[in-house]
Amino acid sequence: MIAGPSDRDDPISTPPQASVYNIANYLTLLRILLVPVFVWLLFQEGTAWRLAAFAVFAVASITDKIDGDLARARGLVTDFGKIADPIADKALTGAALVSLSVLGELWWWVTIAILVREIGITLMRFLMIRTSVIPASKGGKLKTMLQVIAIGLCILPGPLDPLRWAFMAAALVVTVVTGLDYLVQAWRLRHTSPSDS
Repeated sequence: MIAGPSDRDDPISTPPQASVYNIANYLTLLRILLVPVFVWLLFQEGTAWRLAAFAVFAVASITDKIDGDLARARGLVTDFGKIADPIADKALTGAALVSLSVLGELWWWVTIAILVREIGITLMRFLMIRTSVIPASKGGKLKTMLQVIAIGLCILPGPLDPLRWAFMAAALVVTVVTGLDYLVQAWRLRHTSPSDS
């Protein structure tokens, strides 16, 4: 029996799912693998080790921008990437903040405040993903940029304290404010979505 048109997959209406084995996901995986390398370097003594830790942190941070752009531009968005990418981001920034606090170079309350916001909002977005999506805001992108700059300055050796604390303060404020904004958006979505039948 010859299959009719309705029995065949329509390549136009149902485009093939991107393979999980793609360059964007490889970069995300690389970022995760660089986290323990970065932490190990950070705990070594000496200026050269600090510069090496900064270089690894910078490379890992850059991959966050590249893998997202590649995934969107080349249609490489996958379920794995949607889950792994934010995990990789939080693993990198979380490891950096905790390590700096363990080394006595960053107040623990700053680390805890940022991590509570980051982990809490990420979990909330995962829980809501089936019913609604909260898109990344411009504030969220600014938050990420400020965090990366602030952490990078804290890693670098040298008399950079005024810059370090200025950027860390800005990162902390934007992190908290955008976290509250996400909570407000989630509350509005929950109360404006149609009730389950």
